[in-house]
Amino acid sequence: MAEPRQIHTYDSIMRDLKAKKYAPVYLLMGAEPYYIDKISDYIATNVLAEEERDFNQTVVYGADTTPIQVVEMAKRYPMMSEHQVVIVKEAQNLKSWDALEKYLEKPMPSTILVLCYKNGTVDRRKKIIARVSAVGVLFESKKQKERDLPPFIENYLRQHGIAIEHKATEMIADHIGADLNRLATELDKLVVSLQGKDLRVTPEVVENQVGISKDYNLYELRNAIVNRNILRAYQIMKYFDKNPKSGSLYAMLPQLFSYFQNLMIAYYAPNKNNEQELARYLDLSQAWMAREYTTGMRNYSGVKTMQIIAKIREIDAKSKGLDNPNTGAGELMKELFYFILH
Repeated sequence: MAEPRQIHTYDSIMRDLKAKKYAPVYLLMGAEPYYIDKISDYIATNVLAEEERDFNQTVVYGADTTPIQVVEMAKRYPMMSEHQVVIVKEAQNLKSWDALEKYLEKPMPSTILVLCYKNGTVDRRKKIIARVSAVGVLFESKKQKERDLPPFIENYLRQHGIAIEHKATEMIADHIGADLNRLATELDKLVVSLQGKDLRVTPEVVENQVGISKDYNLYELRNAIVNRNILRAYQIMKYFDKNPKSGSLYAMLPQLFSYFQNLMIAYYAPNKNNEQELARYLDLSQAWMAREYTTGMRNYSGVKTMQIIAKIREIDAKSKGLDNPNTGAGELMKELFYFILH
């Protein structure tokens, strides 16, 4: 009976790399480039000593090389070193996998071959998948979901000894979204700004360092809508109308759709009054996030929620020019808010 295929995660790969447990091949693929870059960059800077890299580390791009050339590089012996490293960036541009499939039948034990396949995945029916799984590490870096962003932010800052308030976390997640490279850049700014100070990120710190208003942002807007605070929602909408970089219709539509879609699901939860069980049912990363949905169910009926979802879809289509020759984003925003709140 065949052994079950090992599932490699970012954490498990990094744990092995830091313990100097290297595989002969890494196929890093997926829609999220952040983790692919983190793994390949760690290999590039930590496997070999600086003085070994000139002769034992090769970095090429898929569009500028061929699989046969990659195999020739991988078959070399290291010079005055235990390992050699071959990194193929943009490996999705390689024309064929045949030569690599053949090489992986018996890879060089002294070579660490890293294939960075971004913005997609290799067809899992191809032989290369089975060959990599048999002798090396196959890793898929999936695009992060909205619910994954707060834990990512909190964990990233915790590694630097920094705590963050819930509101500040939501402000950053809502404003930047699931672009992890950009998110990490903004978090690095916060880390630098807090050196020698109180190691806690507050909404005020986010406002000063990231440039997001602590009073007028997508988090505050969602909070106003959830609580059906009509005056506050219209104040924020007016601010966005004058400051579109702070919160445009195009940024808020996916968030509102996601919230009301989840709210509709919440109505079917077996125990909708228990925050922990509701959070599990909605696949939320933390129990306190369920509070938005228990509040939402008090303020919006199931029928109204369905109508709002349909209205968001209509406004989204109009924002893309469908059945809408003249109405601008600001007017569409007002139309949507009026429908939701009345």
